[in-house]
Amino acid sequence: MLLEGKNALVTGGSQGIGAATSLGLAAEGANVCLLYRKHADEAFKIRDEIIKMGRKAIALSCNIASFSEAEQVVKTALEAFGRIDILVNNAGMNWDGVSWKMTEEQWDKVIEVNLKGYFNFTRHVAPLLKEQQSGKIVNITSINGIRGKFGQTNYSASKAGIIGYTKAVAKELGAFNVNVNAVAPGLIETAMLKESEAHDKIVNLALGEIVMKRVGSPEDVANVIVFLASDKARHITGEVIKVDGGQYI
Repeated sequence: MLLEGKNALVTGGSQGIGAATSLGLAAEGANVCLLYRKHADEAFKIRDEIIKMGRKAIALSCNIASFSEAEQVVKTALEAFGRIDILVNNAGMNWDGVSWKMTEEQWDKVIEVNLKGYFNFTRHVAPLLKEQQSGKIVNITSINGIRGKFGQTNYSASKAGIIGYTKAVAKELGAFNVNVNAVAPGLIETAMLKESEAHDKIVNLALGEIVMKRVGSPEDVANVIVFLASDKARHITGEVIKVDGGQYI
């Protein structure tokens, strides 16, 4: 197993990419602390599945935009597992609108959750990884943080910020044997997408861009995250890996 004895913290771990990542990390031997904000039932279901694998797992409620809540969650995970080896910053949101109509609240909320939320957890976990001279941080960005997207200036800006943040933190922690990378998914068939009234329209538009002519699954992204969290990726840092079936090309 790639992650035997490792301990991971995954934000937004109750659904979609976060749930697949939590299960994927556990399948490779890791204990997992998964965080949720609204989907408690789903989070506890994932927790129970991980425990059935023979791993330790806890599910905690957290507003990732809160610096103090992030600090408390990290303390709780540390008490439960003894150490933290892997941080996956995954939780995020979108609140779309064209730039000439976007409200200050729309802008601030998305930046606060998507960008400050990543800072909050990295800030509290990085000293632990630095002290133990090992660790992995994987940040989930988006191809729309690289190319931009109409109607998503706040989201695109937040995801672009994550890329710059990833590269800067990789430079800071590299000397301490800590790898910091980002994964940029294209369109992924999550539960949220499936439940969208515009599902067919969104998928059809994306398929016009995706050279492999299929929408990705949460597991497609989770597989790359698990790899980056393992020692097989020990000489990769500061990178942004697209998982998009060629949608960005």
